[in-house]
Amino acid sequence: MKKDIHPESYRTVVFKDFSCDEAWLGRSCAPSRDKIVWEDGNEYPLIKLEISSASHPFFTGKMKFVDTAGRIDKFNKKFAKFAQKS
Repeated sequence: MKKDIHPESYRTVVFKDFSCDEAWLGRSCAPSRDKIVWEDGNEYPLIKLEISSASHPFFTGKMKFVDTAGRIDKFNKKFAKFAQKS
């Protein structure tokens, strides 16, 4: 095992999946500028997630499309000139 390759600054953070409004406490060394007050009244750094096991179709069994980057609108705008007119 190599020494001194793992970070030592793990701290308690809140992970929040904004697609289903689910949140939980965990430990991470990921940087975060945002903070949130948790149920226990303490303030923790907030790690924002777009998808997690709480919202992923594999774990939930529900198909739900999450378009966070506006890819569909971008695609439709780009290829609108090729659409057949009837």
